[in-house]
Amino acid sequence: MKPHIGIADKKLDSSITLLSAVLADAVTLYTKTRKFHWNVSGESFMEIHKLFENQYKQLEVNIDEIAERINKLGGKTIGTMKEFTDLTRLKESIDVYPSQKDMIKELLGDHETVIQQLRKDIDTAEEENNDVGTADFLTSLLLGHETIAWILRRYLS
Repeated sequence: MKPHIGIADKKLDSSITLLSAVLADAVTLYTKTRKFHWNVSGESFMEIHKLFENQYKQLEVNIDEIAERINKLGGKTIGTMKEFTDLTRLKESIDVYPSQKDMIKELLGDHETVIQQLRKDIDTAEEENNDVGTADFLTSLLLGHETIAWILRRYLS
């Protein structure tokens, strides 16, 4: 049953599609951060290991909140690796185990990509879909990614 919240069904469907891509990005970034957490080594191992753990835990919370937002708008939440892979706007590095510094660079690049995409998604949600709730929700996600990107950037300074 579709909710009756002042947004046309077509616009709700558009927001759900947009949120599904945001969810796919979050799952991809979560998986990559977890992989790097498991495989980091070298100088400051424990610090970086814990840094990545904190970041994937934040992403895990985001993933659940994104899925719930999709449900609030009357949608069904995707949940297979194929669906995530098909919708993500991030690139995976299969069979690649970068150095600690390159892990940080790659995660920074991914967070910056997500930030740029979220800015577009916020505009779409608010201006095209008249969905200020989703725009506000995406803004909160963007702020979290900006914080993580700032922290990662400091390791590369």
